[in-house]
Amino acid sequence: RMNTNEAQRRRLFNAIKPKRLLDHAIKLVGIPSRTGEAGSALDGLAGILAAEGFAVERPSGDYPQAPAVAVRWRAKAPGKTMQFNGHIDTVHLPFVPPSVHGDLLHGSGSSDMKAGIAAAVEALLALRDSSALERGAILLTAHDLHETPWGDGRQLNALIREGYVGDAVLLPEYLHEVLPIIGRGGLTWKVAIQRPGPPIHEVMRPAEPSVIAVGAELVRRLTALDQELGAKRDELAGPESCFIGQIHAGEIFNQYPQVCRLEGTRRWLPGTRHADVEAQLRRVFDELASATGTTISSAFALMRDAFRLDPGELLVSCFQSAYEAISGARLPTGTKPFCDDGNSFWSLANVPAITHGPRAGGAHT
Repeated sequence: RMNTNEAQRRRLFNAIKPKRLLDHAIKLVGIPSRTGEAGSALDGLAGILAAEGFAVERPSGDYPQAPAVAVRWRAKAPGKTMQFNGHIDTVHLPFVPPSVHGDLLHGSGSSDMKAGIAAAVEALLALRDSSALERGAILLTAHDLHETPWGDGRQLNALIREGYVGDAVLLPEYLHEVLPIIGRGGLTWKVAIQRPGPPIHEVMRPAEPSVIAVGAELVRRLTALDQELGAKRDELAGPESCFIGQIHAGEIFNQYPQVCRLEGTRRWLPGTRHADVEAQLRRVFDELASATGTTISSAFALMRDAFRLDPGELLVSCFQSAYEAISGARLPTGTKPFCDDGNSFWSLANVPAITHGPRAGGAHT
């Protein structure tokens, strides 16, 4: 005799309509939605949900140019709320329209993460149509401003502050090999090292510091900082780090440049405060400026704070049971190599979040 869980699962699986899921994914992929410009795609998602009879909320999330989408669906009995959250914006690459080749969907944002949002919509529809959810509620949210450097995550942060938060969150980012229980926080940093005078021919250079030499010294100091940070390490997530990705100076080979610019990242583990990370880097920049007679300006952009998920959370055991029922095995626990919105739910609202999504063809595809 089939037990209750098995009966619910079969009822739910029978309610899933793969063609409907694919049609919704194709529709979303077909709407260009670069970060900061995702209003039309959010309108498209709202239209899909409204056509299915849901009451669609459109909170601005401090970004009225592209209001977010939120739908709540409640079972008859009260209980906990599971949230499906996704960003509908894509990186600023040339738009690729949707196409299907065999069993693969191609197109801008198909893996990151419009197909994932379509899957969340299908899960919502299947739960409603099958009446498999006996208690609790589903909250589906979608938003813009995810992808850095064009977005800063502030729309989701505003939604969290406004109460668009469940008791647990599932996010369909393209990570499928492990169940991530820890992840580093990250920010990008930019500095401009400047001397007082204008650019000039190198044979007439003034008695002013070489911004390239100062830039080289900054590289040395940040490399030493990276080595120091490496002592703070997690078995899964790896070390804290300071990375230099770009250095630029001058316009031509024989010009004494006025400005040297560097850019990079700083990543940290749970337990390190974002504010302390910025203060540490500012000290490095200020000390070097004072020692060399240059002006060093800096700018920081938070990607996301650090992330942790307690393996003992009810969300984890429920997820693993569902995954095992489908695949026959449980996922090993591991690290989240990138920053995503799950970091924000944990750091801002202390809500457990699991990132699990498609086997993508590449980052941001």
